[in-house]
Parts: sequence; structure tokens; C-alpha cells
Amino acid sequence: MLKPTLPLDETQRLMSLHSLRILDTPSEERYDRITRMAKRLFNVEICLVSLVDAERQWFKSRQGLDACETSREISFCGHAILSDEPFIVNDASLDERFADNPLVTDAPFIRFYAGHPIKHPDGYRIGTLCIIDPNPREFGGEDVETLRDLAAMVEDEVKVSSQITVDDLTQVANRRGFDLVANHLLSLCRRTGTSAELAFFDLDGFKAINDTHGHAAGDQLLQHFAKLLVKCFRTADAIGRLGGDEFVVLLGNSAGCSATALQRLREMAAEAECDIKQQLDWSVGTIQFDPDRHSTVEAMLADADSRMYDDKLRRRTASG
Repeated sequence: MLKPTLPLDETQRLMSLHSLRILDTPSEERYDRITRMAKRLFNVEICLVSLVDAERQWFKSRQGLDACETSREISFCGHAILSDEPFIVNDASLDERFADNPLVTDAPFIRFYAGHPIKHPDGYRIGTLCIIDPNPREFGGEDVETLRDLAAMVEDEVKVSSQITVDDLTQVANRRGFDLVANHLLSLCRRTGTSAELAFFDLDGFKAINDTHGHAAGDQLLQHFAKLLVKCFRTADAIGRLGGDEFVVLLGNSAGCSATALQRLREMAAEAECDIKQQLDWSVGTIQFDPDRHSTVEAMLADADSRMYDDKLRRRTASG
């Protein structure tokens, strides 16, 4: 077994990692969403956001693996942080560097590994986004680019870890946080040909609720609606509050998902407990991602916003 060597900038690298104050913190949905997406896209058993500490690799996010850390000496990620390029092992059992590695000879019986380094904003490589499988496989150029895109999403989350990307009131993404996730997701869809759909919500009569019941009641309704969105859409979907009473959900790999989620939303809204739930109603516009038309998430939002206003007009006309 070949133990990973130390980077030349090891001292500065560790200082950068520790400055984030991220080691040994609880899992976070913003990282877990990316590892779930990567696991599904590559059809592998394990996906990790691995941070390489002085003597261990610790997993900020993990899918398909119970362990929260392993020794750095036996880690594949310790090798992956030595270069800016992806580190790929097609069959570890045939690779003299890893054939007798306990992670290969024993559980999780690694055969395939692909890890892309993750950088601190100051440029030091602090860890990887890696995918792992017990079966050997090839990993082509398009796969490398997809892994690179996903690693960039992790880097963006690291970059903004000290910045506000979550709406304080509703605890879903704010506009900045949503744009960050959505632009990367659309870039990934454009590269891989994966479908995506955006749903744009506007709460009907929200100003009247604030005027009649007060802003505290309005805030309660916003929190209630955000919780319904989280319950009704998939954990990998990006949910955000754009501001005021406007919410948005971006669904990746979305074939047929939005209609089911919207129906579930109506049903749950009718059943949920909320002091002013009888006044909760909304208009919604949905749009399918068209890579020729939607060069940015703003373009997609504009189309969905237009459809939302069409829905609002129909609802007003129908109610007389």
C-alpha cells in the first residue's frame, strides 16, 4: 500500500481548513443535496464530501457509508488533494498503490474511485468530492466534467459558509443561496442533457393578511408555506424564497415530478394545522428548462413568473 505524501503547502493547507470551523460539525442539507445528486447521477454506492485533516479524512457529507471518518494513511482522498486534477482509480484491486489497502481488501471493498479536489477560497486544497463503488468501471471525459461541476458546487458552499444564503424567517434558501445552487444545477443539466423544471409561487392576498391580521401572522403564514414546500418536494430539489411572498422550486431530473408535488402541496395545505390556513392560497407558474432559451436561471425565472401571473389572472376571473 502506498501512503499519501504530504503536500508541500501542508501547514498553510491545514490552517485554511481549520479556519472554516467546519470539522466535526453536523451534516448540512446544502452539502447532502450535492452528494445525493452525485450518487444518483453516477449510479455509485458511495459519495462523500471528504475533508483531509492532519491525520484523518472526515466526511462533511456522506451517502452510502456509515463511517464519519477514516485514517488519512489509508485514504484515497489523501492522494487526490496532491493535484488540481481529478484523481481516478478504475480498479483498485489491480492498482499497486491500493491493492492491499484495507478499504479495498475489507469493507467497503473499494474498486472504483474518482475524487475531485475541493479548494478553500484562498486556493489551498482542503478535501474532495469523491464517488466510490465496489465494481470497477471506466470514467470518461464527460464524467470528469460532470464531477468537476459538482465539486464546484461544493466549493461554492464552502466559499459562502460564512455568508448568509438562508432566509432567516423561513429557513429555505434566500435569493443569493437559490441563485448559487440553481445556476450550477442548470449548468449540470445543460452538460448532461438532464431535464429540469422550475415552479414559481406567489401567495394570493398576502398583503390583505398582513393588513388584517398583522405582520406576525403574515410571517407565520410564510413559515408555514415554506415548510409545506420542503415536505412536498424532493430533498434534492432547490427551494428558495425570492423575497416577500414569492417562492421558487427548481427540480432537477424532473420528468413528471412537479405535477405530483403540486398536487401533494394542495392536499397537505388543506390538511395542515395553521391558525390562518383558510387564507393560504397561491398562484403558480411552471416552466421546463430549455437550454436554447434559458441561458441563466434569471431567464427561466422570467418565463415561470409570466406563467404564474397567467395563473393568477385565470384564478381571479374564475372567482368572479
